[in-house]
Amino acid sequence: MSAAAKLAPAAIADRGEIEDFLAHEAALLDEARYDEWLGLFTADAWYWVPAQLGQRDPYETISLMYDDRRLLETRVRRLMQGLLHAQTPRSATSRQVTNVAIVEQQPDAALVRSKFVVVEYRRDTQRLFAGTYFHRLVRAEGALKIASKRVDLVNCEAELEGLVVPF
Repeated sequence: MSAAAKLAPAAIADRGEIEDFLAHEAALLDEARYDEWLGLFTADAWYWVPAQLGQRDPYETISLMYDDRRLLETRVRRLMQGLLHAQTPRSATSRQVTNVAIVEQQPDAALVRSKFVVVEYRRDTQRLFAGTYFHRLVRAEGALKIASKRVDLVNCEAELEGLVVPF
């Protein structure tokens, strides 16, 4: 074993496991299994969709979405109750996640960047969203979990109507 290999931090997961995890997350969202999707997040997780390109943090300006775990639970509960006018009828979605890259690897976490496309269809209207995901993944109780998820939409500065379904 080389000296560099001895000094490299242990990985929480290999690329294949991470890709499988991201594909599973996308499937849960496409199947509207929001409670199971919520289960992928840690207790102190946050979910962020910036409203500006290059936005550094969610406090410097308004965000399209910025949910801590409690707000994320509220979002999921509202989606599952079926009482949201903006989701009557419920949107049909299809997600693709690709170009997965491990940006940073530490013994207890990994920062993962990937590209995505989400197609949303509702009331005879189809919308297309694309951009970059940044997941901070940790391992808890033997499973990968999302500690944070940032969604950088290509058109985040555009006028976006009725964003309800999570990316």
